[in-house]
Amino acid sequence: MTLTSSIQTRTRLSRRQGLGTTPRSVLIGAEIAVPVLLLALWWFGSAASTNTFFPPLQRILERLVQLAQTPVFWGDVASSVGNLVASFLLATVIGVLLGLVFGLVRPLSWFAEPTIHFFRAIPPVALVPIFVSLIGFGNETRILSITLAAVFPILISTIDGVRAAEPTLEMVSRVYRLSARDRLLSVTLPAASPRILSGMQVSLITAFVVMIASEMLGSSTGLGAATLLAQQSFAIPDMWAGILVLGIIGYAATALFTLFRRRVLRWYIASQQQEKNS
Repeated sequence: MTLTSSIQTRTRLSRRQGLGTTPRSVLIGAEIAVPVLLLALWWFGSAASTNTFFPPLQRILERLVQLAQTPVFWGDVASSVGNLVASFLLATVIGVLLGLVFGLVRPLSWFAEPTIHFFRAIPPVALVPIFVSLIGFGNETRILSITLAAVFPILISTIDGVRAAEPTLEMVSRVYRLSARDRLLSVTLPAASPRILSGMQVSLITAFVVMIASEMLGSSTGLGAATLLAQQSFAIPDMWAGILVLGIIGYAATALFTLFRRRVLRWYIASQQQEKNS
């Protein structure tokens, strides 16, 4: 080993050890401090604002408190969150099931992959007007458009996860004469789960974006529709309040899914950490 490579190796090890020994409380504190700092900058930066379209943050929060005391506001929140959860769960079931079929049966994937990549290349928001024109402005239209947009990241990641499974695991399962069901549940799904959950995380973000777009096109319920209506009515504080709530919902959904992902993949994260330390 040369002197240069030795120094580089020590540097990498020291960085890993430094990151690994950082207290979790410090990391959580840093994660909380950044949005608090941004809100403080927004508060003081907009305090003296006289711009109609950029009201002070204090006025926006006061209006948000007023809106939170009305049943219409909570009805819009429930509609948006309900559509998001229902569509995401439906996309997960469809994406994982089809991904397992296409991943395990290669000839099927050869025929289906061109169609999958064609529809995947279409911007998800562009599908919303098509469904509105064909089906109408009902709640079913929003759920269908969100589901279709969110299913492709899960579908593709499931196919890749199944194909990337370690061949040795499959050989060992056949040696022990595990049934097809046991191989699927005990070998294939656990091996593909890291990629499946990564695809689900991308799908959640896509579903959230399409949820807002679907509510803004012809819908009278949901936070997206309420925010657009406030903008068209020049109720600017209401518009900013809706944007804040949408941001909070998006952040909360991502944070909850991250916790879920870490809990499900504890074994995988532990094995990756052990490889890094070795």
